[in-house]
Amino acid sequence: MNILVIDTSNHVLGVAIMKNDKVIGQIMTNLTKNHSVRLMPAIDKLMAEVGMRVEELDRIAVAKGPGSYTGVRIGLTTAKTLAWALGTPVVGVSSLEALSYQGRFFDGFVCPFFDARRGLVYTGIYEWEGGNITNPVPDQNIPFVNILEDLKEKGKSVLFLSPDISAFKEQIIETLGELAVIPEGPYHITNPAHLGLASITMEPDNIHGLAPNYLRLAEAEANWLKQQKEKESND
Repeated sequence: MNILVIDTSNHVLGVAIMKNDKVIGQIMTNLTKNHSVRLMPAIDKLMAEVGMRVEELDRIAVAKGPGSYTGVRIGLTTAKTLAWALGTPVVGVSSLEALSYQGRFFDGFVCPFFDARRGLVYTGIYEWEGGNITNPVPDQNIPFVNILEDLKEKGKSVLFLSPDISAFKEQIIETLGELAVIPEGPYHITNPAHLGLASITMEPDNIHGLAPNYLRLAEAEANWLKQQKEKESND
């Protein structure tokens, strides 16, 4: 099975080509540049490098969030457009689950998270059991202090993974002490091949039904809904 993997859900842009669980080629950058301008050229370049035509793709895997609103939309729109044009199945994968694959051999909880601002994070708790990943605490948008206190009560070692780790490292150590495991920098960046690996056992999504998993409304949407409620109460 030939898989095209796309991840623009956060700061990193990642594209990979896989044959089942074997990585054939990969492009990944961690730069402050516009994903919308660079994604298709990256896909074209990688397909040419590995000598594969888009018609040979059997599946497209894409990060569906949470993460950057704009980044998630860019990746999903590109993946869905290609899937529709080629008649190729598409699979949306949680950005947090994909990052959790960096903790594949960790014996304890894996806590991937992205900064959601104002003390909030996008996070979930994952655990590897017998080679299978489980998600005992589903992905959610929550105050970081809440998830830390919950993990402290569980009393189990926790591997923290996040591209935003530097802003939260001190808080993590203060709350969990020796229960907290914080690896070096490269482990905090999602590997697009891991996203592809996660997609292999998943059922394809309905192309038109596949939607971003923001875990919360965009600020503009939230403000609009608030205005509508205020308007209704004043009528």
